[in-house]
Amino acid sequence: KKFLKERLQKSVSTFYGHEIGWKSVRDLVGRTSSTGESNSILLVGPRGSGKSTLLTSVLDSLLADENFCRNTLFAFLSGLIHTDDRLALKSITIQLSLTNDVAGKVFGSFSENLAFLLACLKAGDKKSKSVVFILDEFDLFCSHHNQTLLYNLFDVAQSYQAPICVIGITCRLDVIELLEKRVKSRFSHRQIFLFPEEIEEEVRMKFLQTILSLPTEAEVPNQQKISNSSKLEKFPCFENLFNPCEYKFSENYVHVWNMNIEKLCGNPHIRACIQQLYEYDVCQAPIKTFLYRLVSRLNTSNPIITSESVLQIAASYNYDNKVALLCGLSVLELCLVIAMKHHSEIYDRDPFNFEIILSRFSKFAKSSTTMLSVEQPMVLKAYEYLKNLEIIVPANNIATKTKKEFQMHKLLLTYGQIKQTLTKYQALPTEVLQWAHSTLV
Repeated sequence: KKFLKERLQKSVSTFYGHEIGWKSVRDLVGRTSSTGESNSILLVGPRGSGKSTLLTSVLDSLLADENFCRNTLFAFLSGLIHTDDRLALKSITIQLSLTNDVAGKVFGSFSENLAFLLACLKAGDKKSKSVVFILDEFDLFCSHHNQTLLYNLFDVAQSYQAPICVIGITCRLDVIELLEKRVKSRFSHRQIFLFPEEIEEEVRMKFLQTILSLPTEAEVPNQQKISNSSKLEKFPCFENLFNPCEYKFSENYVHVWNMNIEKLCGNPHIRACIQQLYEYDVCQAPIKTFLYRLVSRLNTSNPIITSESVLQIAASYNYDNKVALLCGLSVLELCLVIAMKHHSEIYDRDPFNFEIILSRFSKFAKSSTTMLSVEQPMVLKAYEYLKNLEIIVPANNIATKTKKEFQMHKLLLTYGQIKQTLTKYQALPTEVLQWAHSTLV
């Protein structure tokens, strides 16, 4: 239980996808260390798209190389913490272990101070060490006075004064527009856009099986040296890095557990549940949260993950307040929703007014014994009630003097929500249900 929880929270093995972006960043950072090439790059994408996880995965793979560990230093800056250049420079000095070198010295400018820090990194053979600068919340650094920090970092990278790699992480797609002209001219304009990507079902289920399976002795990577590295203890991306070597399992237990996980991932009901979760959100975070809730239920009385527990947790994600609201409507009000659904399907969700919906409803009412005696004022009252519930809203916010029967509205429901309502609605007349599923409207 603890092993799986830590893996879900900390392990870089949970990252998948974005192969092209991953390879580009790895090559870029690798060249900075091996050939002394200076670079700058931005990772851009919405929150939860995997920017930080991708970078952590890249550095984890590079740190397996002893030469990279020996020749590379890291400086991590966050726009939320380092709110001005003075704090940023102080943090860089501490992270590069240059506090003693700077003590007692007076610098005329920020660039002079930064140049001195980079000069101090020269080793005995006069070859400068590589420095990887990681700027989280990069867009917040753009609000610093004169953007001095960004200007000097990009200037060093462009002029090859020292081998550095500047990696910015931001969720703002227009971040380039926030840069001053002098800063923009020194940036390499290399950007990698990361967006949540849809993957095939087989790949998705293979990932779930991998993340929930216990490793055999042959599969446990040798991360002991990396996780104990004093260099990484102060690096936020590797804080409390997950180390599978700390956990030991019996060979028989690992076999039984992994066979159960393989069986679960092949269950068509489980596959349908996971597919439904991905329809809500294709990001990794919600899936990891779902798996974390699943693992948290393990105890001595429930030592393995069962299909019942998966379906039970998945059911809590399926609760829809709109569906519950629709189930509380009267049959007349639900008939109007069905008429709106038919109109939206035929006219590709074009707006409608009361008269359009009344005309469609009247065609059904003439052939129905349930709705035969319903008069127009009653239908209008039901229509207004749906408007008050915000099931329908005005198509535009412009105030007009149009009579309410002719004001255009649009439906704020998905067809799936209406379908669920028809399934759950108690004592729904058969003719209404048949009309809802009919294509002849």
